[in-house]
Amino acid sequence: MSESTHAHSTDEILRAAAAWVWFPRDSEHERSELLLVRDPSRFGGGVRGSQVSSVLDPTEIVDHALEWTGAWGASRFTFWTNPSDRPDIEEELRRRGAEHIDTVAVFARPVDGAAAVDVPDDITVEVVRTLEQVRDVDAVNVPVWQQEPLDPQGLRAELAEVTTALETREGFRILARIGGRAVSTGGCTIDGGFVRLWGASTLPEYRGRGAYRAVLAERLRESAAWGATTALVKGRISTSAPILARAGFTHFGDERAYRLTLEA
Repeated sequence: MSESTHAHSTDEILRAAAAWVWFPRDSEHERSELLLVRDPSRFGGGVRGSQVSSVLDPTEIVDHALEWTGAWGASRFTFWTNPSDRPDIEEELRRRGAEHIDTVAVFARPVDGAAAVDVPDDITVEVVRTLEQVRDVDAVNVPVWQQEPLDPQGLRAELAEVTTALETREGFRILARIGGRAVSTGGCTIDGGFVRLWGASTLPEYRGRGAYRAVLAERLRESAAWGATTALVKGRISTSAPILARAGFTHFGDERAYRLTLEA
């Protein structure tokens, strides 16, 4: 892990946001004209695209992405825009009838001052370290993200990932409980002085009670102890973005997701 002790500039924050991509376990990826990631079936399959860097025109880039999507046996292609894309293919996606399905706001703030995040007293938080905790995380994620539950082998693989990240000090996951029940979770990855906050989810029936804020505050507190100086997060406009703004995060722009479905 590389660490930084200085405050990150706006350009550094935007570069870190543009470089951020998720590679799930058992996924595949291809990087030529853009980055393409084939998600495993437990996340619904499909192919995600981002980070365009090409001399081709937008029509050719989208054709390239759809050819890979079909070659991987997927029927759904989702693309996330970014101001760093060269060239920008958003207009071409809209021209082809792509559906705008999501928008996230890119936020950042210093990791110190976690105590300023208001957390109710009836919520407990813990760092995920055991198989039982991994099972509890999965019990939150499955209904929120509408994904398949992990089987025993998957749970053990997930625990191995969690353990390795802790041992190498690359990141950790937090679990929040209300009345002993696991209700919210979120992970983070630390690199270059940044802590990337990801995967936050709260059971619908427990939303509005501060569980997300508890997970957020604990990730800020722990990552500061690990040497991170700037927290970076992409919050959904419809859910977490207002909470992040109230928690002192600064808005650095938006990223939009478009989806195309291949004809059978």
